[in-house]
Amino acid sequence: MKKTDLETFRSELLATGGYKTPEDRKAPVRHKPSGLVTTRFSFAVGRVFPLCALYEAFGRLDTDKWARFCFSAVTMPESLGMNVELEGWGDRAKYKGPVVYLCNHMSTLETILLPPVLLTYGPFSVVAKASLAHLPFLEKAAAHMGLVGIGRKNPKADLMALFDIGCKRIAEGGSFLIFPQGTRQKVFERRHFSSIGAKLAEKAGVPIVPLAIDSRCMPTRETGLLSKVFKDFGTLDTSLDIKLAAGPVIPCGKSRDMHEACFDWIATKLESWNLPTNREK
Repeated sequence: MKKTDLETFRSELLATGGYKTPEDRKAPVRHKPSGLVTTRFSFAVGRVFPLCALYEAFGRLDTDKWARFCFSAVTMPESLGMNVELEGWGDRAKYKGPVVYLCNHMSTLETILLPPVLLTYGPFSVVAKASLAHLPFLEKAAAHMGLVGIGRKNPKADLMALFDIGCKRIAEGGSFLIFPQGTRQKVFERRHFSSIGAKLAEKAGVPIVPLAIDSRCMPTRETGLLSKVFKDFGTLDTSLDIKLAAGPVIPCGKSRDMHEACFDWIATKLESWNLPTNREK
């Protein structure tokens, strides 16, 4: 079995606007879910964090290595017989400037899958919980790779800080990735979809690109002893595939209009994948 490489992946993404695991790049038979399979998968994608910390300590971490470490989110599921499917990236390729990406949040997997994809179109920063930016050994690596930590004790002050940092980095040519739900959610609901991303886009004068991801194959571990330590890496369901779609570039306008257009597009895409949504306000 051949292994997909990052250059081939990016070439196909740019040329066709999508990617689907070729038959010769995945295991011929899907592995059955098991503790061993979950451990293999969790180690392959989870090692991104210690690798980044290690390379940062030696002054060797850059966005290329970050993308290559994170590319295990593509190659590991393929080695288990799963498909990784991307669609709708043609419009993003045509738009040459920075954007604000807004994505639904289902699991830890998207935080690893997105870097090699988004870096194909230029540098970007990502908004995350402030606590993630201060994990042991990862603080410098997280800052170096553009992570912007947002706390929950003073939302107004954090919002102003985000606007200041966001507008500066966008003016310098970098895009921004935000998960408007704030935390992982099984149901995509309008009431949990924050307008912070749309407000940043309006203030910075850039468009929004909505992203929809189906990463339900890697659920959060909610019960049991392992949930205390390995909450982010639940039992892998190898019967499911990983899907990531980019929506149309939503032109900069009033934040309310961009926010609604973005939510509606993501909800529609998730519903087409038979994922639950709640459009009620």
